[in-house]
Amino acid sequence: MRGLETNVRRLRKQVFVEVARVAYRSENVKDDIEAIPYTITPGDTPEYTDSIYRERAISRERVRLAMGMSLRPANKPVHLTQGIEMSDIAEKYYEPPLMQVIPSACNACEANVYEVSNQCKGCVAHPCSEVCPMGAISMENGRSVIDQSKCIKCGKCKQNCPYDAISHKRRPCADACGVGAIESDELGRAKINQDKCVSCGMCMVNCPFGAIADKSQIFQLIRAMQSGRKVVAAVAPAIIGQFGEYATPDKIKAALLKLGFADVYEVAMGADAGCIAEAHHYVDEVVNGDLSFLLTSCCPSWAVLAKKYFPETIDKISNALTPMVATARMIKEKDPEASVVFIGPCAAKKLEASRRTIRSDVDFVITFEELDAMFIARDIEFDDFRQGIPMEDATGAGRGYAVSGGVASAVTACLKEYYPDVEVNVEHAEGLAECKKMLMLAKAGKKNGCLIEGMACPGGCVAGAGTNIPIHKATVQVKNFSMNTKPAIPENKLKDLK
Repeated sequence: MRGLETNVRRLRKQVFVEVARVAYRSENVKDDIEAIPYTITPGDTPEYTDSIYRERAISRERVRLAMGMSLRPANKPVHLTQGIEMSDIAEKYYEPPLMQVIPSACNACEANVYEVSNQCKGCVAHPCSEVCPMGAISMENGRSVIDQSKCIKCGKCKQNCPYDAISHKRRPCADACGVGAIESDELGRAKINQDKCVSCGMCMVNCPFGAIADKSQIFQLIRAMQSGRKVVAAVAPAIIGQFGEYATPDKIKAALLKLGFADVYEVAMGADAGCIAEAHHYVDEVVNGDLSFLLTSCCPSWAVLAKKYFPETIDKISNALTPMVATARMIKEKDPEASVVFIGPCAAKKLEASRRTIRSDVDFVITFEELDAMFIARDIEFDDFRQGIPMEDATGAGRGYAVSGGVASAVTACLKEYYPDVEVNVEHAEGLAECKKMLMLAKAGKKNGCLIEGMACPGGCVAGAGTNIPIHKATVQVKNFSMNTKPAIPENKLKDLK
């Protein structure tokens, strides 16, 4: 489902566009916010669900999340715009948790059920019942039937059915979550265990009902830009290709300036600094024997996974600043009055930017999906730009951070340049399930001497929850952009970035 232009993606985009339009044009925010569900679902015929009232109820919750507010409680009379004064500000607004399940949108999918489909032929061998250790399968009207009260979910029946007539039904959101954070409420609907969640957003992009959404800062960012503050855009390298064939890197920069940003910097600039820092950290700590292995630090969900589930690895996470933070600090060193907005593919960066030690560096975080809504709200079309403005801040090494394996490759390139006699052992994992396995192996002493790159999203940053295009297309675009620039950065040139 990733990369497809589905109704869920269209609905999310429409909510962001309408919220952006209110921020840009409205003098009566409450009334215009109240009108959004009717703009999305006009008339009296539902477009996506079985009820127009349910459809608008879901839209109301999506609008609240897009404003940065929490969902309304189901058992209390809370108005759609209640508390909107708190979010109608020109500052970062964040009310945890980041990821929330909209109960009225959740289909209460089966969490873990084996079920016989109409493909069952009622064969004489009955291998499904023969292998069932609990005697849960019987024949009724010439077909196999599974007694769910006896089934222990072992899957042997499915493995042995010659017609593949037995399906294993699981929640798509739970399947996509590599840390088991998706649970069930008392009505069988999905709920997120916030103690387990690392905010990668994979549950959100894999729910076919659009029942999971993250909170946005798009409204507050627009308010900040309207206030006259100098707002500078720091764009992640995965931005390449995210806005269609006409959106070349130079036109993206031109469009951002037209949108009202005072300046535009590549976050790959901070990645260049980060790979140098991690190269030194690897040699100083791992090669010299103080640490058994080193974990990269750029993916916030990977870092939270390590800290939350493998606390003994905390001292092994690289001390290098993430590219977002490194770039933001460079910008503010040049201009202390600037407000920095990170624009990237990652939902978890919103959480990272709200940490006590970082919140003064990064003022806002929005995704490519949310930026696209701002372009639409301001009627900015990329094919209208005859000439763009080149982005020339970074190298191919830093830009390559956006794809899985890119961080390790960049650090390896730095090691070869600064420490040509050092042999580096590189491992990388993508997707939280694989990241957990990698950390378990490292904990067991199986990855000693390794530099380990972890990416929460399968495919790397180009597969983040806030992206607009298919992963394979984004990967090709980023790799081409990286190859067509200077490949690495000498350390003595690093001062030029500051």
